[in-house]
Amino acid sequence: MNPNYLLRSCLAVVVALLLISSPVCGQQKKAKPKRKPFQWVNELKQELPGVTHATFRSPSMNVDVGYCIYLPPQYRDLQNKNERFPVVYYLHGGRPGSETKSVKLVQYIDKQISAGKVDPMIYVFVNGGPVSHYNMPDRKHAMGEDVFVKELIPHIDATYRTIAARKGRGLEGFSQGGRGTTRIMFKHPDLFCSAAPGGAGHATEKRISEENGRESENLVFVKGDNTYDLARKYAQHPQPPLRILIHVGTKGFNYENNLAYMKFLKSLKIPFETLIVPDVPHSAMQIYQKEGLKLMQFHADNFRKAVQQKS
Repeated sequence: MNPNYLLRSCLAVVVALLLISSPVCGQQKKAKPKRKPFQWVNELKQELPGVTHATFRSPSMNVDVGYCIYLPPQYRDLQNKNERFPVVYYLHGGRPGSETKSVKLVQYIDKQISAGKVDPMIYVFVNGGPVSHYNMPDRKHAMGEDVFVKELIPHIDATYRTIAARKGRGLEGFSQGGRGTTRIMFKHPDLFCSAAPGGAGHATEKRISEENGRESENLVFVKGDNTYDLARKYAQHPQPPLRILIHVGTKGFNYENNLAYMKFLKSLKIPFETLIVPDVPHSAMQIYQKEGLKLMQFHADNFRKAVQQKS
């Protein structure tokens, strides 16, 4: 074989390989976008019916904290200016926190309330803090749970026409917010008459329980602050009784561990209802698109029952 021909062939192969790996051919991997640094106040960039963004001054941190609030049409009607309304506090998924993460759910919430299909309710969208909905005592300005429970709730009751009692408060969240909802409802059953944790990562919570608070090498929570240990503690004295609805999509990656957690709650004799949404992935938006009315009716029914029982 002609040596010059062989050399040219080898060079052609090398050039082809270089072109394949070149950005010109679109094969180069894009760098992951940098995660936005955590902020206690985040801008609400979209307009949603009945939604406003507001802040309050955190007494513990001496910094402003943001939240988004949905006020139903009945609240905004000046003829009803003396009427008070129940509140559902919604805990977003993901880390770190932002009060704007789940606010798009309002497009489904407002539709049902405006159509008269469910009783009017206020929805408050919470900023969960640097490690969403967890207290991190070893970090500065990172007590996400306490800022919500001890500071935001009193602020909302003092600022808006709420039913400022357990009978007028509900709690809901999805994914990381589902974990937060589960932990907080068992720690503070005296604050909420209705709780709907969704798509929670209970497998991670189980590992935290088994490893004395350790989720990972760099993330360690207070011992006992997880959905397993707190359920065990609540089961020893289940008062006041919680009304719980666990919701999850069958295509979600937390579906199986939610089934396992339901089995665990049954073993503790903690009553709960379920909303299993077929063929829906790990998505609060898609669950609300299909079955959001059922979630809203669950809260509304609990508010009515709580008022009747004067709880």
